[in-house]
Amino acid sequence: MQNRNKLYWTLQLCGWGFIGICMLFFAHAYNYKISTEALLGRIAIVTIAGILTTHLLRLVIKSLGWLMLPIEKAIPRFILGMVVTSLIYSLIVLTTSDFFNLDTEKKRFSFAARIAGSTVDNGLFILPWVLLYYFYHFIEKTRKQQFDTLKLESLIKELELKTIKAHINPHFIFNSLNGIRALVVENPERARKAITELSNILRSSMQTEKIESVSFEKELNIVKDYLALENMRFEDRLKIVYDVDEDTLSQLVPPMMLQTLVENAIKHGISKQVAGGVVKIISDFKSNYHELAVQNTGKLNGHMNKEGFGLSSTINRLNILYGDRAVFEIKQLTADTVEARVQLPLAAN
Repeated sequence: MQNRNKLYWTLQLCGWGFIGICMLFFAHAYNYKISTEALLGRIAIVTIAGILTTHLLRLVIKSLGWLMLPIEKAIPRFILGMVVTSLIYSLIVLTTSDFFNLDTEKKRFSFAARIAGSTVDNGLFILPWVLLYYFYHFIEKTRKQQFDTLKLESLIKELELKTIKAHINPHFIFNSLNGIRALVVENPERARKAITELSNILRSSMQTEKIESVSFEKELNIVKDYLALENMRFEDRLKIVYDVDEDTLSQLVPPMMLQTLVENAIKHGISKQVAGGVVKIISDFKSNYHELAVQNTGKLNGHMNKEGFGLSSTINRLNILYGDRAVFEIKQLTADTVEARVQLPLAAN
């Protein structure tokens, strides 16, 4: 606020000071017959009166809230304010000039005629002031609205991401606990090891709670812990294959996204196969994208189920974080293999 007031008064003094300088220049350029004292007196009156009347107009604009009105309602009020200000300005200049005998036109025209002519002439000073003042605040208001809109959109996206994360972690925990429960009676030793694996996964998951992206290497380590846990449940029915380009390990990915895809592959693919199957994790560069793929033994049954939370959360997060720059698809790759593929725009170096 202090900076804006300082700018306002600086522009006021410079603007009306410039008008005074112009009056001095034209008086000498056209050999206007007036004494130096009278000329300087008129310049002082014009400058001071201009500052006072336009500042009064500013106070009226602010107190009546004209700047907050729609443009079609604001313009008539600003026109009226400009006319009234020009009239008041002319009255001050003429009466002060008459009092100090500085007006050479006093004897040639009546006071009313001088007021009318002076109001029109001075309106040429007030009009630029009104236009500059209005459009400065109009632009400032527009910029503030755009900034507030961006802040609101950012807040909405942040809340959406936090909501999605809040769903992801319980979803993962419940599935893992179900796996551990199956081991408790059958093999307590393995159950204890499974609990250790789960604690490692949860620790890694909690570390990513406050960030929107992690390196693929960290994400892959979480997935390996998860698969080690699931391997205890499926034993020989689950085979894991990694096809990872090491150069992709430094790329940023949404936390827990790959784990969600792998979990989906096991839940809807491997667990439904009597003989089990293979889960293959692929990470590579393709054109200007970091391409991640999870392939698993199974069938789509002719459609992609987006209603499950795992896939819907993946789609939602990609939309929020990358918009239309990211691609997600799941398809029947071969007769007995399903592939979930994500293409992420490359992170800037």
